[in-house]
Amino acid sequence: MTATTSENGLRTRLHRLARGSVISAIVLGLAGAGAPGAFAATDAEPEGSSVDLLLSAGVRGTVAPGSATTASITVQNDSRSELSSGRVTVELNRTPLTDEAAITTWLDEADATGGFEQLGSDTTAPVDAEASATTSLLLPPEALGDLAPGVYPLRATLSGAQTDAQDDARSVTSTTVLVVTAAANPPIAVMVPVTATPDNGALLTADELSALTAPEGALTAVVEGVRGTSAILAIDPAIPAAIRVLGSSAPESAREWLRLLDALPNERFALQFGDADATTQAQAGLPALLQPTTLAPFLNPSGFTEPADGTPTPTPTPAPTPASVPTESTAPTDGTAPTPAPEPSDEPTPQPTDGPVLPGDAELTAIEGATSGILWPRSDVSAADLDVFSTYVNGAVTVLSSSSIGGAAGAHADVGGRSVLVTAAAASDAVSQAASEDDTAARQQRLAEASAHLSLAGQADPATPILIGLDRDETRTAEALRDAVASVDSLGFGLSEVLAVPATPATLSTEQDQSRALALRGMLDSEIVLGDFASILDDTQLLLSPKRIQIMRATGVGLTEKGFDDAVSDVNVATTETLNAVDIPPASTIQLLSANADLPFSVRNDLPWPVNIQLSVTPSDPRLDVQSVTPWTIQPGTTTRVKVPVSARVGSGEVTLKLSLSSPTGVPISQPESVRVSVRAEWEAIGLGVFGGLIVLLLGLGIIRTIRRRRREADAENQETTSESDAVEEMNE
Repeated sequence: MTATTSENGLRTRLHRLARGSVISAIVLGLAGAGAPGAFAATDAEPEGSSVDLLLSAGVRGTVAPGSATTASITVQNDSRSELSSGRVTVELNRTPLTDEAAITTWLDEADATGGFEQLGSDTTAPVDAEASATTSLLLPPEALGDLAPGVYPLRATLSGAQTDAQDDARSVTSTTVLVVTAAANPPIAVMVPVTATPDNGALLTADELSALTAPEGALTAVVEGVRGTSAILAIDPAIPAAIRVLGSSAPESAREWLRLLDALPNERFALQFGDADATTQAQAGLPALLQPTTLAPFLNPSGFTEPADGTPTPTPTPAPTPASVPTESTAPTDGTAPTPAPEPSDEPTPQPTDGPVLPGDAELTAIEGATSGILWPRSDVSAADLDVFSTYVNGAVTVLSSSSIGGAAGAHADVGGRSVLVTAAAASDAVSQAASEDDTAARQQRLAEASAHLSLAGQADPATPILIGLDRDETRTAEALRDAVASVDSLGFGLSEVLAVPATPATLSTEQDQSRALALRGMLDSEIVLGDFASILDDTQLLLSPKRIQIMRATGVGLTEKGFDDAVSDVNVATTETLNAVDIPPASTIQLLSANADLPFSVRNDLPWPVNIQLSVTPSDPRLDVQSVTPWTIQPGTTTRVKVPVSARVGSGEVTLKLSLSSPTGVPISQPESVRVSVRAEWEAIGLGVFGGLIVLLLGLGIIRTIRRRRREADAENQETTSESDAVEEMNE
């Protein structure tokens, strides 16, 4: 098994399924012939038309010498029309496959030496569209004859079946192996990685944990799949950390899953946080393994007010002092890698006395009962890398694939004085494919292949233990995982037994690719820039802690080459977006119509936290007297106007102001902007004069109106008095 196991396993699986499901335009007449049993599909085949044939015999491909067995042939009709009945024929090649290369050639290319003879045939029933049907064919002892223990090519051919989309009958061939065993396999131990990747690149969210630990969730499948086996668990500590940071607010299913995991009797060890790759870090020249800077920003204090069971709150381990992100002083200028953050500390950090005491990083990432000192990195290592591992971890034991070891080696090897656990590459790949296969018939084919590789290993040295290492795969079902592990697991043979086996001398035979190491150095360089930028926050770890975890996950062991490139791209894009999240938007020309004013300048903050900035304003000439530095706090997700006092020293003119942002520690933020200010300070005097004149005019008009009104009132009173006098005189007369 190579380090990029998921990629290799998937490629091989797709290759074999394509070979086994191809429909040929030629009807087979190959009984007794030694020609390959796979043919290319014709261009005329309608899109979506496909027939697969899956063959398995015995118990996971094995049969005892001289005994009868049964061949199971499954016809899968993935087309959109019914497949008619046909004739299925099973053939055996009595020339054994003597090495792993021969097994691979037969299964991948349907090429084997020697001739084939028919063991039996049967008529298949029609198969409905997008359905399957299985035919069992009894193979009596005389059909197998006196086959000696070994691995033999076995194939099945379906002929005469056709769908409505076909003009003529076509044929399908499936290849597998029949393993004749004379003795039990050597002791076998199986390592199962337990990983889960969040969408955001940091820690799993509560919603993600709920889905993963639901009855049909991927993490539930792992626990259920290894239950009752001796599987060795390799656990990513980021998973329990994601649950523990939520405290009692974590989903109940997630807390129950963690309890079940801790209760399993299986031996276990911890992967690096986020399944980060130690090989990439060693090749990048890092003096210590990367660690999260701190998990404190992820803690939910409301989840630690009381335990989930309602008992009084105990006093947990205080939170550790946050590890610092590399700064300029820790980043050498001679081309060497920056110094990573130190390992989490158990030293207490002062916390508010009126709030809950939060757990530290060591408590959050602890793996109950884990064996220490084991690394499971990518396998493209050098002897120098193994030496570096010993500085990373005292007495490091490295898990490598046999594909990186020159010559034969058992499960425990010694490479230049360094202890190495060696996984059998071919068998591990086959078991990994079986553990990822939901279809039972297809899974049996993969397990037959695994049996073939294990049989060859047993023939070479029945006493030498074998170590199987499954791929990193986060989509397995419990049934598939349980079936795959149980098929090879030697109950009671685990990690301690493998380590107790005397180490055999071995050498490395790997080709190294420095591209991942260079990419890691680039991400760590950008982390330094981000560390300076984070000085605008009250708590820099709000930004830096998730970024460190994202960088670590970008080097994940299970990532394919494309997955690695995408992860690095995501890190770089996220860094660029963060650095551009706080800036000064472009502004139009500002009209200054008074000698003294507060000019508003916009500052944008797209971060989810308040930021502390200093706005520096520099005029192009002394026409304006400007406050040079204005501190301000910009709320999250807002664009705020920062008011800067200015004074005009001349009556009018055009002035350019250079605006720049910096953190309280003087770190430049974003790019400077320029704003033109049109100064019209004399307009203030003109405006005051005009305003004063208007006031005088309005007052004058008011006085005139008042005088005229009073005169009218006086005239009216005089007229009324005169009228009354005239009336009195008339009455007297």
